[in-house]
Amino acid sequence: MPFKLAFYQRLFQRLEAPMRAGAPIVVMGDFNTAPYERDLARPRDNAKTSGFLPEEREEVVRWLASGWTDSFRVYEPGEGHYTWWSQRFGVRERNIGWRIDLALVSPGARPFLRGASVHPDVKGSDHCPISLELDDAVLLASHG
Repeated sequence: MPFKLAFYQRLFQRLEAPMRAGAPIVVMGDFNTAPYERDLARPRDNAKTSGFLPEEREEVVRWLASGWTDSFRVYEPGEGHYTWWSQRFGVRERNIGWRIDLALVSPGARPFLRGASVHPDVKGSDHCPISLELDDAVLLASHG
């Protein structure tokens, strides 16, 4: 847990200046933290489980409060959308999962966001892929 929190904090600090300067930045991957209750099928059952502990959630929410956008939530605010399921039998089929894979976009990238998705039908891992679509003009903005 200390390593995970230190990583979140160090990455946040490293990206703070370019983010504030308007750089279009995407931070995307397995955060291993579900920020909100709607990001878990069973939040009460997992209140004391790594990946949903208050200190982890607070760190991811700090990113969002500072201006980063959870790209998937721009397009889908509801519950029942997950990116990870336990490998126990039947859990994925019953959609008892967690949304712990995130694609965060900086304010400089937000105007170029055109879509974001999770792909639960893609199997082969306990995670499913996530994707986002950015307007090609983001490439010009990043070299501007």
